[in-house]
Amino acid sequence: MSATYESIKERNEKVLMRTYGRYPLAIARAKGARLYDFDGKEYVDLLAGIAVCGLGHCRPELAQVMAEQAEKLVHVSNLFYQEEQLVLAEKLLATCQADKVFLCNSGAEANEGAIKLARRYMAKVRGSAARDILTLEGSFHGRTLATLTATAQTGKIKDGFGPLPEGFRSVPFGDVCALRAAVNENTAAVMVEMIQGEGGVRPLPAEYVDALLALRREKDFLIIVDEVQTGMGRTGRFWAHEHFGLAPDIFTTAKGLANGLPMGAVMATDEAARGFEPGAHASTFGGGGVLSAVAAKTIDIIREERLVERAAELGAFFQEEARKLLTKHPDKIVHVRGLGLLLGIELAAPGQDVWRALLDAGFVCNLTHEKVLRLVPPLTIAREDLSAFLAALDGILGRA
Repeated sequence: MSATYESIKERNEKVLMRTYGRYPLAIARAKGARLYDFDGKEYVDLLAGIAVCGLGHCRPELAQVMAEQAEKLVHVSNLFYQEEQLVLAEKLLATCQADKVFLCNSGAEANEGAIKLARRYMAKVRGSAARDILTLEGSFHGRTLATLTATAQTGKIKDGFGPLPEGFRSVPFGDVCALRAAVNENTAAVMVEMIQGEGGVRPLPAEYVDALLALRREKDFLIIVDEVQTGMGRTGRFWAHEHFGLAPDIFTTAKGLANGLPMGAVMATDEAARGFEPGAHASTFGGGGVLSAVAAKTIDIIREERLVERAAELGAFFQEEARKLLTKHPDKIVHVRGLGLLLGIELAAPGQDVWRALLDAGFVCNLTHEKVLRLVPPLTIAREDLSAFLAALDGILGRA
């Protein structure tokens, strides 16, 4: 008997822990910017695995790299030198001002590594007692205990997981006075997302970034930028911090790095990287041969197909057209914002019904903070798909 949505859901309930509020959709296959359920219905994917599949689904060149590398070298651990890691690291560093890379398996691990590096740098290199990590309200940095604590959100995300680690404090988003008041001799680093994704697609105000840089010069703490969601061309620059003229001491990436395979990275200046030495930090699986080869090829494709520039162009087009909807439906849409292909449409009221109507119409996107439609499509998405989404949203809001 062929699988159906109901049969898949029933099997899921029997064998998997209930950690996800799943969409009412079971995916059978995917290609490019399209998802297909078990009934064969086609959906335009404006979520891309939550900003992961920047090159689209099942990219043939990446499948070929996976297959070839799997026959050559998959895993030997980081006790050995591996050329695949070096090729990837060299290509990553060519995109930014960082000097050193640590390879791991996820965004949470990358952020955890960044926190550890900042604290150990302060302790072992500077001989400082500074250990506190400041983050911004509305941030999301991961699900490990440390990154969960760094995540400045309330609700279920932290419920029942105490006691949480010490040494984390949060300040209001965009509030320069609060940031200045919070930084003291115990501050090891300020950790920010240039655009809060889970926090409602909120770009940091430029004046806040300027104040943060000035405060770093004055107080000499480290700046960690969480680029897990915003990196790899997503915002119309290879790294979102480029929009703001910020050179972080440490930054992280993950989601778009290997186009669907689990991989993350911590990048740092030579100075900050002095915080790690052999035995201080490690990852058994980090930077395995297959993952490194696929990630290196992903960077090649992004560059060869000028997908960073394409993200900037399509994002500008989308925001211009979406603002026309804001003018047309001022009682339904509050704000249109984002950079590149990290986009948010904030609705005036809770948007579950709107989100579900879009899903029924064949468009997969995300709803965050109850009111923000978040779009993080493949960087290869067709302009026509974005236009079709906006036309569908126009119709849905017109009927609401």
